Amino acid sequence: MKRLFLLSPASTTGKRAQLLFGTDASFDLAVRLRGEGATLGEAFSFLSGLYFRGKLAYARRFATTHDVVRIITSDRGLVDPDRIVTVADLRQMSLCAIDHCHPPYRDPLLRDAVAIGTRLGARSLAVLLGSIATEKYVGVLGSAFGRRLVFPGEFVGRGDMSRGGLMLRQAAAGVELAYCPVATTERRGRRPARLADAIKK
Repeated sequence: MKRLFLLSPASTTGKRAQLLFGTDASFDLAVRLRGEGATLGEAFSFLSGLYFRGKLAYARRFATTHDVVRIITSDRGLVDPDRIVTVADLRQMSLCAIDHCHPPYRDPLLRDAVAIGTRLGARSLAVLLGSIATEKYVGVLGSAFGRRLVFPGEFVGRGDMSRGGLMLRQAAAGVELAYCPVATTERRGRRPARLADAIKK
């Protein structure tokens, strides 16, 4: 069965964004973003730290050659993690709200979700590696995939850092998580016990 792994985006605002976007920042990633650019996966991994690194490592570990990995963005739909972006691209992303009722976010995301879902076929699954507690992703992706939209059941009750650590651990162990349909599963629950060997940021 073919799958589309959907990674929620990193925040393009805040202290890490200010550091990355700084015109005097001299570390490699910042320099490349001001020049020839860097991959969106690299940029978001820096901006988010553990959580996004976990999502990207997990998707790349378990996606087969038949599967597709894409990052949800605020203003340009679903983007390949290896797409080259610049500081200008990231600044533009920071101007658009991630709100399922906001057309500049919703319309490109729905367009790409429908197109990729059609290409992968009616029996494909869309695996959401992101928040399932609100409508900001589910509200759009649910209309594109219906019962084919699934998420790791162990996400319920966990915060971002816990999810990131969990996915890094599973990727390292080579053990894929079990998935549950978003449409028919309780998306909120009690916080589970802390990971015994949580990977620190």
